[in-house]
Amino acid sequence: MLSLERWDGVWRRNQHLLSGLLAAEPRLRVLFVEPPDDPVHDLLGGRRPRFGTRLRRIDERLWGLRPVKRLPRRVDRRVDERLAGAVQRAADHLGMRRPALWVNDPAAVQLAQRTGWPVLYDMTDDWLAADRPDAERERIAAGEAWLLRHARTVVACSPELVRRKSAQRADIALVRNGVDADRYRTPLPRPSDLPDEPYALYVGTLHRDRIDVELCAATASALRGRGRLVLVGPEAWAAADARRVRDAGVLVLGARPHDAVPAYLQHADVLVVPHRITEFTESLDPIKLYEYRAVGRPIVSTPVAGFRDADGVRIADSAAFAEAVADAVPATSQFPDGAEDGDADWSLRVADFRAASGI
Repeated sequence: MLSLERWDGVWRRNQHLLSGLLAAEPRLRVLFVEPPDDPVHDLLGGRRPRFGTRLRRIDERLWGLRPVKRLPRRVDRRVDERLAGAVQRAADHLGMRRPALWVNDPAAVQLAQRTGWPVLYDMTDDWLAADRPDAERERIAAGEAWLLRHARTVVACSPELVRRKSAQRADIALVRNGVDADRYRTPLPRPSDLPDEPYALYVGTLHRDRIDVELCAATASALRGRGRLVLVGPEAWAAADARRVRDAGVLVLGARPHDAVPAYLQHADVLVVPHRITEFTESLDPIKLYEYRAVGRPIVSTPVAGFRDADGVRIADSAAFAEAVADAVPATSQFPDGAEDGDADWSLRVADFRAASGI
C-alpha cells in the first residue's frame, strides 16, 4: 500500500478499507508505506528533521514503513529509484515476492514500473487540480497517465473523478467513502477541551486545498458573543493561515484520534463545511459528509460537492455562510436527534472494494 498519509490516529479512507479487508480475509498481509520523510525540506522549513522509520509491526498482519528522501530531486536524480528500492527490500524481508500493489499516490509509480507487480490504483482526489508546484504536478500527471494505462484495476471515490478520467480509462469502478455508523451513533461524553459556550465545528484536514481561511475568520467574527468556531483536524496549512484564524478567535484543537472524533461531532450545536469551491474540491467524496450525517446534528455548508445535494443540509454561499452558521448555533434539536447514512457503512464499502479489486 503506497499511501498519501501516515498510519496514525487520524483515520482516512485507506485505513478504514484496509482494516476491513484484514478482518474479512485472514490470509491477507499488508505492508503500509507512508510518505517518505524529507529532512532537508524540514530543515529549510525550520522544523526538526525526521529520518524515516524502519520496518515496524502495526498489527498482527500489518507492517509499516516510512522511507527517507535524503536529498532533493534536483540534487539526486535517483531519489524515486532509491525509495522504490527501500520498499522492495522491505517486501522481500516479509516474504512478499509478488504482492498486489495498492497505489494512492500517483507520483509513486516507479515501484510498479520497476517490479511489474499487479497494480490497484485507488483515486481519492484529483491531484492534478490541486495547487502544486509545476515540477510536482508534472510528476503527478506522468504517474497518473501510466497508472490509468497499466493498472489492473482502477477505483475512484467519487462520480466526478470517474467522469473526469473516463476518457483515459473506461472501466473505473466507483467505491465511495463511508462511516462507522454504530460508533458515530453511540452517545459519548462531552470532550473536556471544548469551550463552555455553544460551538460550530469543522472536522477535517486544515489546508487551503479545502478550507476557506478567510471564511473561517469571518464566521468566527459572526459568532462572537453567540458561540465559537472550533476546528478539529491535522494542521497542514501555512503558518500565516494558522495565525489568521486564531487571531480571529477560532479555537484550533488540532488532530484527535479517530475514536474520539464522534464525541466532538455529537456535542456540536452545528457542523460546518467552510470549503472553497474549486476544481479540486469538486472531485471529492468527503468522508465528513457521512460522519456529519451519522450524528444527526444541523449542518451548514458552502455549495461544495457531496453536501450541496444532500438532504437536510443548509447550503450558503461565501457571502451568506457566516451568518447562516451564527443563526444555526442556537440548535433546538435534542442530542442525539437521529442518524442517517446506514447504507454508507464502511463494512459495505469494504465489500464493494473487494468486489472491484479481487482482494
